[in-house]
Amino acid sequence: MANHADAFKALAHPIRRDIVERLSGGAATVGEVTRGLAVSKPTISRHLRMLEEAGVVTRVVDGRTHRLSLDPATLAETEKWINSQRARWERLFDVVGEHLEERKRSK
Repeated sequence: MANHADAFKALAHPIRRDIVERLSGGAATVGEVTRGLAVSKPTISRHLRMLEEAGVVTRVVDGRTHRLSLDPATLAETEKWINSQRARWERLFDVVGEHLEERKRSK
């Protein structure tokens, strides 16, 4: 499984985020997911490859039909990391807030 850094890199581009958003409603074909994106097929392929390599998207090939879906395990791992960072920063902000309150009271 890819790590959360790979997932963040994959999600850094707006086209890839749009693809992920479209897949949030469920599995879809490559054509369904990329319809209306104003980029070439080779560009779409590069974006999809990056999402797949990062473990964000999986592909099942059935004949000529390629179905894409989100990999919930990768997204859950990324969410877990984000939540741990949020908790860490909230604790730091609490400490800074308490320090500022103490300074204000001591003046």
